[in-house]
Amino acid sequence: MYHLATVFPPVTRVRLPLSRDQLMLLMAAVNEVFLGIDIYLAHSISGTIVPNEWIPIIYGPVAGALLLLAGLVALRRRSLATVIATVVLVGSVVVGLLGAYFHVVRAILPSGPAGQQVSVSLLVWAPPVLGPLTFSLTGWLGISAAWREDPADSGNLILLGGRRLQLPFSKTRAFFFIVGLGTLATVISSVLDHARVQFENPWLWFPTVVGIFGTVVPIVLAAADEPTRGDLTTYTAAMILLIVVGVVGAVLHVEENLIAEGTVVTERFIRGAPFLAPLLFTNMGSLGLFALLDPAE
Repeated sequence: MYHLATVFPPVTRVRLPLSRDQLMLLMAAVNEVFLGIDIYLAHSISGTIVPNEWIPIIYGPVAGALLLLAGLVALRRRSLATVIATVVLVGSVVVGLLGAYFHVVRAILPSGPAGQQVSVSLLVWAPPVLGPLTFSLTGWLGISAAWREDPADSGNLILLGGRRLQLPFSKTRAFFFIVGLGTLATVISSVLDHARVQFENPWLWFPTVVGIFGTVVPIVLAAADEPTRGDLTTYTAAMILLIVVGVVGAVLHVEENLIAEGTVVTERFIRGAPFLAPLLFTNMGSLGLFALLDPAE
């Protein structure tokens, strides 16, 4: 079902050059590249990037390039392109899980007193535990988009050799669930970052509230068998709010890092407010809106 047309009927007259799944894969490729850049900036804070820390930095842009290549291959050989994309995206899931493990290890004190090996303060000041899982989320999103669903919204995936796999839910509902989980990870990371300054500015609570709203709505929608127009309108509003929060947050973070007369000091952008982090809200909002597009190939 074309959910966006339910909310805004005039969009049925608009013809996009790419299908919903192609847009999702394109977003996955862009996400891989920007994750590599973002992680490079984060890992540069220590002044020395150790070998393990280079894995996501290198994998992100390489994965993005391979996904774009798979998109070109798909013009002539869809099955081969799907295999290439799946291998790359499974690798992204693995990189994310490994990164989360390394961050968790850094966030605990195995030799600490009983009950103090893990604490809120450690999680606040440690490397972001949920940050690397963005790689895994991107991989999951891309894999969901890579395999063709026939008929649309049936949950019936076409595998290699014409074999079929019947899922208990449609790809659209899977996308809603992924958007909800991605927003949850984003808002938790935001809370941990803002906790470092103890939420001194009351406006820091705004992305938290919007993030919680943007988490609950898509997950509830994913659970609904037949969402109403009101449900879809609420979801659309939540996604637009996420986009706005991300853009405004990025601008405020950039301003925070500038010094007198708008002078740019690279060190402040590396060690100061992470100017790319708020755009995760925008990213999840955009993915959420794409999920409303026509599921037909």
